[in-house]
Amino acid sequence: MGQTAHQYLIFETAAGFCGIAWSERGITRFQLPTKSAEATARLLLRRVPGAEPQEPPPAVAEAVAAVKRYFEGEETDFSGFELDLEEQDSLFKQIYAATRMIPWGRTTTYGALAKELGAGPEAARDVGQAMAKNPVALIIPCHRVLAAGGKVGGFSAPGGASTKLRMLELEGVHLGPPEPAQQSLAF
Repeated sequence: MGQTAHQYLIFETAAGFCGIAWSERGITRFQLPTKSAEATARLLLRRVPGAEPQEPPPAVAEAVAAVKRYFEGEETDFSGFELDLEEQDSLFKQIYAATRMIPWGRTTTYGALAKELGAGPEAARDVGQAMAKNPVALIIPCHRVLAAGGKVGGFSAPGGASTKLRMLELEGVHLGPPEPAQQSLAF
């Protein structure tokens, strides 16, 4: 992570232990929940080696409170939190800015997001790569970006696609097969 000094906090939510790291410019990393504080710290520190545990400044403390509300099922908007994405290339920054505008309970696809950015369908792969490398999953809501046809697609967080589905269901989005219109008769 270059010369930037990072601090971090591991905290508990209704879904497990999350981690957040920040620099003087904003939030740099977010770790989705795992079952233990140790596992979360290990995953987070793999991406921000040398970060020091610290009590968060007010803006980061607000983000932590918002994450806790999110995992309790409360509609939460993360689009106003200051991020430090200095290490991302300009295309990924554009993709992340567009992704941050996807509201609670709504989804889009890799291709639709690419089109929104003025790129052709071939750019859907770039969108997918940006989602896979998202340094602040949830705060940049990559779980709301689906594969073509509304399929769940991949998810690089602990638990993979099942975590993505749980997060979407928390927001009221159900991607499973539709419920049958009528019950079958047992003859």
